[in-house]
Amino acid sequence: MALFQQLTRAGPLEARATLALGFLLLAAHLGGELAKRLRLPRVTGFLVTGFVVGPAWLGLVRGDEVVALGFISDAAMALIAFAAGSQLKLEMLRRDAVPLARLSVGTILFPLGLVAAVILSVSPWFPLTVHQPLGDALAVALVLGTIAAASSPSLTVALIDELDAGNGPVARAVLGVSIVKDILVVGLFALVLGNVPLFASPGAVDVAVAWTTLLRGAGSIAAGAALGYVASRYARIVERDTLLLLVAVAFLTAVAVRFSGIETMLMALTTGFYVANFAPVEGERLRGELKRSAVPVYIVFFALAGAALQAEALQLLMENWAWVVLLVALRALGLRLGTRFAGGEHAWLGFVSQGGVALSLGAAARRAFPEWGVSLQAWTVVIVGVHEIVGPICFRRALRLTGEVTGGEHVTEKRDADQPALVSGGGSL
Repeated sequence: MALFQQLTRAGPLEARATLALGFLLLAAHLGGELAKRLRLPRVTGFLVTGFVVGPAWLGLVRGDEVVALGFISDAAMALIAFAAGSQLKLEMLRRDAVPLARLSVGTILFPLGLVAAVILSVSPWFPLTVHQPLGDALAVALVLGTIAAASSPSLTVALIDELDAGNGPVARAVLGVSIVKDILVVGLFALVLGNVPLFASPGAVDVAVAWTTLLRGAGSIAAGAALGYVASRYARIVERDTLLLLVAVAFLTAVAVRFSGIETMLMALTTGFYVANFAPVEGERLRGELKRSAVPVYIVFFALAGAALQAEALQLLMENWAWVVLLVALRALGLRLGTRFAGGEHAWLGFVSQGGVALSLGAAARRAFPEWGVSLQAWTVVIVGVHEIVGPICFRRALRLTGEVTGGEHVTEKRDADQPALVSGGGSL
């Protein structure tokens, strides 16, 4: 690949990006197999490989090529989010409404409160707040706490598919709560930004970003429902070319995101949820086709996600590793306390992953705080990057502790269909 880079240096960006995509497919597939031999999730191998060969390290894939492949990344994310949304059923939400709500609230409020309280207490020394007045430091603490409450449905569903753990109650509960949390966190983030002017310095925050974030979230859900209706009607009338329909859904979502600025994850989650619950026969057919072709989609998306990490993020991590470890530990403790609040034990490990929604909130924070938003977004990228790597490992550990995946074998425990979704054989959430 290094030789090809020299030979194609003067070539058009589109051609170089296509070459980079092919290289990432091969390299990340190899990285995933090596990770599997090391008893790590293949998703972790995809991410690490993308990071190693990307512009932050070896530079075998250049930064402009990663940007050019952003449309492909959005389409792949749409397919993964569609798969995640299609596994969230209204029946489960009705049956387990109380425990799901309790778990969602616990894993949002505890990480938010713990991260915000500690960051505010150490604000005279924390790099982002060291020179800021108390009101601005409180704003930073609340924003970081809100972002800490987000999880990653995409990483969750990828690991569930890899381990064939879709029938496990803990796996289903973690995926469902991750989806619900991401929707709630967007609204909570807008609420925090809307109230920051009450205590922050004059002009420190652009309140319009709060309304924009809220409108984009609502628009994403509405657009996802509309696309779900169209896709389900088409699948009902034309009972063939299912794979072509999935490709169309992915690229329509990517186009909508590019032209309107709505959230890829929320839109595709809603599309999958609509098809699965309001057109169950067609939804099952689409989900089966997507599962058969899921591996290359996962490779493309997570390899590009790893390659998107810049050298500046790595430098920030190296210079402030102690603070990063503190934030990661605080979030993990908050998730564990929140899960115990809901009456669970091991499920907190499934919420460690972070991804698209957290990064989108970081980008919104950059726009909301003109003076120091760039630094805040950089910290968000670093924190999310760490959780992308360690999250799948933690979730796999949770599935093994609850018996839904046996050690060394990707086997899902057979469970009675009538068993409550939040209770495993050992009684642990």
